[in-house]
Amino acid sequence: MKAKSIMTFDAIVIGSGISGGYAAMELCKKGYKTLMLERGRMVEHGDYPTANTDSWDLENLNMLSQNEIEKHYSKQNRLNWWVRQDNKHWVNKDDVYDYDEIERFDWIRGHHVGGRSIMWGRNCYRWSDLDFEANGKENIAIDWPIRYKDIEQWYDYVETFVGISGQKEGLPQIPDGVFLPPFPLNCVEQYLREEVKKVYPYRIVTPTRLANLTEYNPEIHLGKRGQCQSRNRCGRGCPYGAYFSSQSASIPVAQDTGNLTIRPHSVVSEIVFNKETGKASGVKIIDDNTKEEIVYNARIIFCNASTVGTTAILLNSRSDTFPNGLGNGSGELGHNIMDHHYGMGAVGVLPNKFEDQYYQGRKPGGFYIARFTNLNEETKRDDYLRGFGYQGGASRITNIPDGVIGEDLKNEILKPGTWQIGMTCFGEMLPYHENKMFLNFNKRDNNGLPTITFDAKLRENEINLRKHGAECAAEMLKAAGCTDVITFNDVTAPGACIHEMGTARMGHDPKTSVLNKWNQMHEVPNVFVTDGSCMTSSATQNPSITYMALTARAVDYADKQMKKGVL
Repeated sequence: MKAKSIMTFDAIVIGSGISGGYAAMELCKKGYKTLMLERGRMVEHGDYPTANTDSWDLENLNMLSQNEIEKHYSKQNRLNWWVRQDNKHWVNKDDVYDYDEIERFDWIRGHHVGGRSIMWGRNCYRWSDLDFEANGKENIAIDWPIRYKDIEQWYDYVETFVGISGQKEGLPQIPDGVFLPPFPLNCVEQYLREEVKKVYPYRIVTPTRLANLTEYNPEIHLGKRGQCQSRNRCGRGCPYGAYFSSQSASIPVAQDTGNLTIRPHSVVSEIVFNKETGKASGVKIIDDNTKEEIVYNARIIFCNASTVGTTAILLNSRSDTFPNGLGNGSGELGHNIMDHHYGMGAVGVLPNKFEDQYYQGRKPGGFYIARFTNLNEETKRDDYLRGFGYQGGASRITNIPDGVIGEDLKNEILKPGTWQIGMTCFGEMLPYHENKMFLNFNKRDNNGLPTITFDAKLRENEINLRKHGAECAAEMLKAAGCTDVITFNDVTAPGACIHEMGTARMGHDPKTSVLNKWNQMHEVPNVFVTDGSCMTSSATQNPSITYMALTARAVDYADKQMKKGVL
């Protein structure tokens, strides 16, 4: 590998997932020799073992055995559905990379080039000033140092490249973006949209906004992309490159510049700080195979190892100047951890309607209902702050009769049942200083690094929000004429939604935040953090498109500072 002989680069990117891949691509496009460090194995585009495996060829009906769960995935599979035969090769084993909990935290992660960009949910919704202004208006935590106007052009920029399928609705809480044609609502989802709007005008059922290409333009969607085939096997990795991932898009573009070096099996132990310059000089890694320690040098460093991964590295980067972690003069590093919480919603049956209609293909998304509470005085709640959105879909129920086998069974299961509609609520979690992660320096992993401990939980605001979210889901299903409506509210732990964020937050004041408005460390100006740890609040929307927009913006700023000789 080139990195064995080349020890100095213009830029180092720690991590290769959604934001890391984007950071590397933007830096390489601007001409910087860039080293991408990934603690896991190399994965090339197309190296997706189960992408073309039919469901009936997967062992145990795609389920893990109880022995396998207990041995390897006791924490990763607490939800009883996340780890399966078709995706287990993307998921860390608990017995290899464990962590501790004071309060339960479901940390789901994968160590390999591409990270969770291979297995993300691909929902992409812009944030608005409803989100960026909320902390300041409500005196919660600290104010964001940016507003929607600061990031709007960068949403345009990344959406154009990524390719977001969606439908413009004119909703201020999820601003419209640069959209490809949406995956249309099926007949029952469209019916739900029309019926709900009659009764609840603030509740708009719209097609899911997805990072899947409904149209492919080779001049815009660079890399190894192609049009979505509606197979709905996205979580396995897409051989068509139809959805955005580091493998299909950002890494190939970066490689085409000739400026990218990828070093897998590189466990970052710390960022090296130079007291004389007041800047970071490089990154120390442990080779996961040989256990050799190596230091790579660079002018700038982008931290994109995930919210928890980045913060663990920063907390372990201790020196005389920063005894509590790099750039942690505020003491906020590791605190204010957030995640969206879900597991609440409703499901119902739609009787005697659309019995003669079906749909073709397996589209990769259903519908989305944006936040509709606490938007204004008319929708203000007294029992909780902020709000929630829904992700859902409608499908035909399969007939699986008891006691029928052979040809009779085949004939029966080919008969479609009635339509069923389900929706799951995704709620905002407030940034509590008490919710935190920290390192246990007395307990080391197999690389000699301190282990991570989580201490975070949902609190009264989230519990009240959850109750109302389930109630509203039932209201909408009943408005559409559904019967047998069942609500559910299974409280999930932070981490389960896989949208963890907030442990190295942005802010105006170095005394209360880790990063400034450019995602730049207040105290170490050549270190940038643009993964989920930079977030100051969580909003209700899926956050990845915001990470990418912030990343592109931060690279643009860093480039200008480097050209001025400031960095």
